[in-house]
Amino acid sequence: MTSTTRPRATAVVVGGGPNGLAAGALLAKAGLDVTLLEAADEVGGGTRSYEGLLPGLLHDHCSAIHPMAVGSPALRALELERHGLRWLLPEVDCVHPLDDGTAGVLMRSVAETARLLGPDGDRYRALIEPSVRHWDTLAGEVMGPLLRVPSHPLLLARFGLPTILPAAALARLFRTPQTRALWAGIAAHAFRPLSRPLTSAIGLGILVSGHAAGWAVAEGGSQSIARALEKALREYGGRVETNVRITDHRQIPAADVTLLDLDPGQAAAIYGDRLPVRTRSAYRRFRRGPGAFKIDLAVEGGIPWTHEKARRAGTVHLGGTLAEIARAERDVAAGRMPERPFVLVGQQYLADPGRSVGDVHPVWAYAHVPYGYTGDATEAILRQIERFAPGARDRIVGLSATTPAGFAAANANFAGGDILTGAKTAPQLVLGPRPTLDPYSTGLPGRYLCSASTPPGPGAHGMCGAGAAASALRYLRDATHRPD
Repeated sequence: MTSTTRPRATAVVVGGGPNGLAAGALLAKAGLDVTLLEAADEVGGGTRSYEGLLPGLLHDHCSAIHPMAVGSPALRALELERHGLRWLLPEVDCVHPLDDGTAGVLMRSVAETARLLGPDGDRYRALIEPSVRHWDTLAGEVMGPLLRVPSHPLLLARFGLPTILPAAALARLFRTPQTRALWAGIAAHAFRPLSRPLTSAIGLGILVSGHAAGWAVAEGGSQSIARALEKALREYGGRVETNVRITDHRQIPAADVTLLDLDPGQAAAIYGDRLPVRTRSAYRRFRRGPGAFKIDLAVEGGIPWTHEKARRAGTVHLGGTLAEIARAERDVAAGRMPERPFVLVGQQYLADPGRSVGDVHPVWAYAHVPYGYTGDATEAILRQIERFAPGARDRIVGLSATTPAGFAAANANFAGGDILTGAKTAPQLVLGPRPTLDPYSTGLPGRYLCSASTPPGPGAHGMCGAGAAASALRYLRDATHRPD
């Protein structure tokens, strides 16, 4: 009597951003023989860091503040703390200053935030607190495909019903310009006009997860997330090959399953006519979102914000009132560069002082700009900073700009500077790249998309990769039980 051992299933992951790394690590943990192929000379995609302005002064390339990643079920499952990942929290999560010297202030504590919001405190608490209390349960529901039977339907409905609203409509819940502006800035992370349905979804997700886990940064830069994911992948026997650019499916090694941490356009170009007609058509119609124009600053003594709490905040949103932000986001979506764009400022060094060099601190700031914008937004960003921090220019001792084309050159998923990997329109936010019950499936057996173009969308949380890995494992289980 002889016994046979079934060979290990094999997987290839194309693309080593946080989703590709998470997918590969989870598949390797499940027992698959995994090879990850990355086009750049290092993994990480948008989750990387660099020293460019001054030796030792550490800036993040793109992904920087991680309220959705700290409590991510995917990252928790991989126990990245064992591989050196350490989350650090600023004293103040986010500040949104206004021209009169006041500000909307977001603290880790719901109660403290409500207190600082004054007349809007009770309404804010009623909106946010129930979901925060149950975030450990909700995270798996919210950070995954929406077209499925939920495990906790009442909790999901309590969280989800307000997300359907346009952000501008939900803002009417609040009375003060400070709270409305704070909400508008957080909702603007969707890169969409605030009058559109479901523009509350990303904002509420950020708020709830942030209160539950904090607006954290990774010690040693966002690259620490990618390094920890790579270590987890290698711990479970996976391999990583860098400087391997895939442009045709025939370059991909044969495997039982293939996962693509690529945008739909690249997937369509790689597989061409092998894709089902409907998939190929949907991928080619996939809508891109507005772009980002980023400047990295070396600032002696830090930014001298007028509002005291902004000097202690990991994130500062610059855009003025709700009406001003709404106008700027509307212009950007229409292809017009606003005179006063919405600007996000990251002061990661406040939580992670090791990124600074003496009294020179790294400041990260980007503006929302039209897709493919070819102008120079540096001055517009600096004006917005100076508007709320007079004298800031005098403290800048180094500056580097990343244009939309620069983002695309560093990461093909960021075509046109679209760092979200696709417009977060209502259909694409809910369905992903094409209308199907499995948003990760390409329609080719065993081939899956795992980039931020799939649910739940952008961030260093790895949940797009986790969703695609789950689909791949279901496919392999079904194939195992299928008659020969």
